[in-house]
Amino acid sequence: MIYAVIMAGGSGTRFWPKSTRSLPKQFLNLFGDKTMIQETVARLNGFIPPEQVMVVTNDEYVSIVEDQLSGTRKEFIVGEPVARNTAPCVAAAAALLHKQDPDSVMVVLPADHQIGNSKEYLQILQTAIETANSEKSLVTIGIQPNRAETGYGYIRFDTGTRFTKVNKDVYSVKNFTEKPNREDAEKFLESGDYLWNSGMFVWRTDTILEAFKKFLPEVYEQTEKLIGSKGKKEDLDAFYRACPSISIDYGIMESAEKVHVVPGDFDWNDVGSWTAVHELSEKDSNGNAVGHSPVSIQNSSSNLIHSDSGKLIALVGVDNLALVETENAILVVNLNSAQEVKDVVDDLKKDPEKRKFL
Repeated sequence: MIYAVIMAGGSGTRFWPKSTRSLPKQFLNLFGDKTMIQETVARLNGFIPPEQVMVVTNDEYVSIVEDQLSGTRKEFIVGEPVARNTAPCVAAAAALLHKQDPDSVMVVLPADHQIGNSKEYLQILQTAIETANSEKSLVTIGIQPNRAETGYGYIRFDTGTRFTKVNKDVYSVKNFTEKPNREDAEKFLESGDYLWNSGMFVWRTDTILEAFKKFLPEVYEQTEKLIGSKGKKEDLDAFYRACPSISIDYGIMESAEKVHVVPGDFDWNDVGSWTAVHELSEKDSNGNAVGHSPVSIQNSSSNLIHSDSGKLIALVGVDNLALVETENAILVVNLNSAQEVKDVVDDLKKDPEKRKFL
């Protein structure tokens, strides 16, 4: 059976002040009526039913997931007692699913990506599922790059290994590359054999568990204990506390010998900062993106206004800014520096008087 595993434990620090400790980015509706996690699950409608969707999140967000995803089985909402990055998240989900269904296939998806062209997206997922089953390999989804992006990791594929599944191309992966500098990113784009690393994966649970056994034996040891347990909350907590913090990319994907990639072209964005929100939002003729706030914009262009206060916001002679207002805080940031909002969060954490604004 096919299961979706939604990774929803992130803190969304680059989206402060809208994203807070109590309600991080994945639970916000930045683009419409649905929150980002609701959109992620809704895209799977008719492909993977809600009762086959597992969500792995932080303990303190379990009740939020229950409220926002009413069709998800409560036993499939997994709360992490401590943050351990993506490898333990995947290992725990694989163990729980494999225990009840040894032939299960996992479609691992971040909770906070924006995707257009859902039909193409689901066809790519179907190709990845069939590849995972027939090849017994680890499969990832790569995104066709349209610019020399330095903010994404890259996947290099072997052009001589192409085969097709569901009328989509599949390639063997040569290697993974971390976020490159500008010069390398331009070379990757020109070469034609690099894709953006989307962070979406598909594999059989038995295949990924074997990979943990080989490449992360300390995690696999805890996985065996979890499979042999009754699967209660205390068993899951013991699993996480015993695991190291490591990403699935670094711990497994960069070392595994049999990895395939399915190139995707479906308007993907990982929504990594307020810059991405500006890019994805509707804009006026001067490139200003405004939510529901009353505004007066004079001689200003390429700005983002994101406010729920109902106050009138006036911009005069400013360009390329994000103005984000909440009940407790106001952020003004140049969109070129939007990644640095996380530095504000780090600064607030240091001051006991300011932590209440997180």
